[in-house]
Amino acid sequence: MTVENVVLNPLNPESSVSLAFVVKWIASIIQILGYAATGFGWAPWNLYLFIVGVIGWFAVGFFWKDKAIMLIHLVALGSMTAGMITQS
Repeated sequence: MTVENVVLNPLNPESSVSLAFVVKWIASIIQILGYAATGFGWAPWNLYLFIVGVIGWFAVGFFWKDKAIMLIHLVALGSMTAGMITQS
């Protein structure tokens, strides 16, 4: 695959690399870092990482027009935001 063949188009599953593919992997890695930060007790960095990952996965759900993915990550975002507000 050459650079010319890489097309970032979230709506075209035929493209070599879609924007959704890139976002889902970056968001997944960030969420894994959030789990590690939780394990090491690195609060509030764990929540910041989770929020970025959740927003990334919400975007993937939007790209794919997958309402279930959007719903679960919207609820997760709301829960984390409410928890952060009540704890500060």
